[in-house]
Amino acid sequence: MGFMGDRSTLLETGRFVRAESGTGTEAEGAAPVVDAQTALTDADFLDKHSAEEMFAETDAASDAELEARHRVAADKGDPGAMSVLGALLLRRGDLDGAEPYLRGATGEGDRAAANNLGVLLHQRGYPEDAAGWWRVAAVAGSAPAAHALGRYFRERGDEPAAEYWMRQAAESGHALGAYGLADLLEHRGDKGVERWFRAAAEQGHREAAYRLARHLRKGDPTEAEQWYRQAAARGHRRAALHLGALLEARGELKEAGRWYLTSAKQGEARAACALGFLLRDAGDEESAAVWWHRAAQDGDGNAANALGALHAARGETQTAERWYRTAMDAGDQNGAYNLALLCVAQDRTAQAEQWYRRAAYAGHREAANALAILLLQGGDAAGAEPWFSKAAEAGSVDAAFNLGILFASRDEDRTALKWYERAASAGHTDAALQVGIALVRDGEDRAAERHLRCAAGGGSAEAAFRLAALLESLAPPPEPVALGEPVGGAPRTESEEWYERAAELGHRRAQVRVGMLAAARGDLAVAARWYREAAEAGSRNGAFNLGLLLAREGNEPEAALWWTRAAVAGHGRAALRLGLLAARHGDLAEGQKWCVRAMELGPAEVSQRAARLREALAEELSA
Repeated sequence: MGFMGDRSTLLETGRFVRAESGTGTEAEGAAPVVDAQTALTDADFLDKHSAEEMFAETDAASDAELEARHRVAADKGDPGAMSVLGALLLRRGDLDGAEPYLRGATGEGDRAAANNLGVLLHQRGYPEDAAGWWRVAAVAGSAPAAHALGRYFRERGDEPAAEYWMRQAAESGHALGAYGLADLLEHRGDKGVERWFRAAAEQGHREAAYRLARHLRKGDPTEAEQWYRQAAARGHRRAALHLGALLEARGELKEAGRWYLTSAKQGEARAACALGFLLRDAGDEESAAVWWHRAAQDGDGNAANALGALHAARGETQTAERWYRTAMDAGDQNGAYNLALLCVAQDRTAQAEQWYRRAAYAGHREAANALAILLLQGGDAAGAEPWFSKAAEAGSVDAAFNLGILFASRDEDRTALKWYERAASAGHTDAALQVGIALVRDGEDRAAERHLRCAAGGGSAEAAFRLAALLESLAPPPEPVALGEPVGGAPRTESEEWYERAAELGHRRAQVRVGMLAAARGDLAVAARWYREAAEAGSRNGAFNLGLLLAREGNEPEAALWWTRAAVAGHGRAALRLGLLAARHGDLAEGQKWCVRAMELGPAEVSQRAARLREALAEELSA
């Protein structure tokens, strides 16, 4: 190091202030450094104008010719030639050859040589000495040296010093300095991140473009897409992956597939996995499996799970299990969860519990919920509760609903309602129904209506029926029909519409109610259709009402069949009708039998009428 002399003297002389080379430009040459410790690129230490000079000359002549031309001048002591020749040798990896020329140029006040000497010393394993020369060059105005010095301080945890030098480089227009400053500010959670990522990205820094897009993706997705495209076009595989995901979410599957393919070919396992799902959805399972296999071999647990599911669907359980285990080895606990599902399908309950527990302990909320269900089914309610709670607190909507069921079974209605409300707020249809039922019971009709609407809108037939009943109870009584106005001419109410929706979803009570409303309008054909649908689904009220319509039409034999079905199912009025029908046909014993059945089933009015009829039939028999 003695060759350089006293650094303070060098700084005092001012010789580092824009020393000119023999060619009339600053000879800060290109450093070829790709150091494993700092992960710097070849251009990390180049001043922009000197890089242009170097590459222009390289284009005009071969490296050998360029080296020969500068060597003659360098050996004669020309500082600019020594600087350029040292940079050429450094780029080539000839550190021993480069060092004396760089030291000679530095001694003559060439800042580029000082910067590149720092690069050389850093490569030799002398970071402190390297930092000293970077400081000299940076003070003299070298943006690449300021960036390198900032990296040096950041690696040593001196963030204030790192920020100072990175900012010097960034404000001088150095792309890597801007990127380094943005990275440091982001790490600390400071402001200005977007500004400096943008500055670097606008100069072609692909990682900066990618990270700028990540910052913009929520606030300005359109601009984010533009930066993803720029980074992806420059070969950034994660940018291509995210661009593909953005396009897929927008439904532009062909272009998404192209970017996934680009990223996957560059080695991005997640892109290979995503490409596999696109191919599967397009019906090409074989090609999907190829990409999943490639991604799984590169450590993508999601792809391994997809392969497991593919083989499980084909009945190849051993192969499926192997891939699920591969997913677990990759750190994806969905593998353990899927293994548990595989065991459940094979009635291997003990093994299923084992895998559910493994996934649940790792924080898999659906595994915790499934484990709780398994324990509950085995009669261990006390063991199930904490797993339901863990899953619910982790965000499992189903677990919150299941906790509501668990507490309701213990008659802890307030606690049950709390969990139902949590699940309902997350869109759980059945939970919203339970909240609505509870609020109706407590007389809070308007709040109940809101929850029942949510549940009904989610496709719950029971919620649609209860909403219809609630709306019907809240509606004002209908105005009397004016003289001469046809019956049933009034427009359908909202409650009728909800009854019909529930009926169309197969709700038997709603079907009966729709039938009754149709009968009240005089539309007996529609009424009969709904009664029959309900009766065939097992509704005793539907069977009884269908019997009434059939009897009114004179079809007593079929009416008797439906009344019999209703009476056997526990319908007292149907039993009484059968008793009356038997008595009218002279079958007194049969009539008595159905009267006894009607008396047992009730209600009170029916029991009384059945008792009187039975007495009359008994007197007739004894006469």
